[in-house]
Amino acid sequence: MKPTLFVLAAGMGSRYGGLKQLDGLGPNGETIMDYSIFDAIRGGFGKLVFVIRKSFEKDFREKIISKYENHIPVEVVFQDLNNLPEGFTCPEGREKPWGTNHAVLMGKDVIKEPFAVINADDFYGRDSFAVLGKWLSEVDGANKYCMVGYRVGNTLSESGSVARGVCETNEAGYLTGVVERTAIERINGDIQFIDENGKQVILEENTPVSMNMWGFTPDYFSYSEEYFKEFLTANIGNLKSEYYIPLMVNKLIKEGTATVKVLDTTSKWFGVTYAADRQGVVDKIKALVDAGEYPNKLF
Repeated sequence: MKPTLFVLAAGMGSRYGGLKQLDGLGPNGETIMDYSIFDAIRGGFGKLVFVIRKSFEKDFREKIISKYENHIPVEVVFQDLNNLPEGFTCPEGREKPWGTNHAVLMGKDVIKEPFAVINADDFYGRDSFAVLGKWLSEVDGANKYCMVGYRVGNTLSESGSVARGVCETNEAGYLTGVVERTAIERINGDIQFIDENGKQVILEENTPVSMNMWGFTPDYFSYSEEYFKEFLTANIGNLKSEYYIPLMVNKLIKEGTATVKVLDTTSKWFGVTYAADRQGVVDKIKALVDAGEYPNKLF
C-alpha cells in the first residue's frame, strides 16, 4: 500500500497574509509546496491530504489543489478551534490554533494507511521524500514510527539564527527525545546555541534535527485523541497553549508504547525564515532546476 502525504497548511492564510501571497519561487511561479508534492509523487506516495481552515477552502481548491488533481488523489480536511473532544468547549478569547498535533488529528477519518506529515512551507528536498516513502511503504505492524533527521548543518539560515528540535538517539538510531533549541547559528565556523543555563553549546555538523517531517501508522490517531483530552484538561485555560507533535511523540517514546526510527537524509532544508532569505531560496531552486534535479515546469 502506498503511503499518504499529509500537508499541514491550516496556518497558510495567516502566515502569508492570504493565499494570493503564496510566494512563487520557482522559474514558473512554483511554490515551495509544489516541490514537496512533486518529490512525494516520485518518492512513491499515493495520496495527498491537506489540512486547512474552512475559511479559505474555495481559494485553496482553485489555486492550489487544482494543480495536483490530475497527478495524484487529493483530499481536504479542516482544522477548527471548536473541533474538540466531547465534554470540552473552546474558551472565550481563544484565537490561536490548537497546534500541529491537533491538525494531524483532523486526518483520522480519511487516512487508513501509513502516512507522512510535513509543513506546507518548508523545502525538504528529493532525498528526504525518497527515504521516508521507502520506510513507510515497508513498515509492518503498528506503533512503529519514523522521522527524517536532517543534519543540522544542512538546515541553517544565512540571514540569522534558527530554532530546531535537536534529536537525541540511541545506538540503534531510534529517537529517545526531541529538545527544542533556539538561536542556533554558525559562529566562527561552529554551529552553536545558548542553553537554558546560559552556557554555549556546540553542535556537531551532522547532529540530527527535526524539521517536522514525520512518518506514522494510523494507530497514532487513537493515541493522539486520548492524550489530547489530558492536554486540554491541563491547559484549557491557557489561551496560547498548543498540542505539538513532539509532545505526543515524546510521551509515546518515554512510555515505551512506540518506537521512532530517525532516518538520515542528505537533503538540504531551506525556507524563507527571514525576508532576506527569499532571493537565496529562488537561487537555490534555480540551481536545482539547472542541475536537472527538477523539470523547469513541475505541473
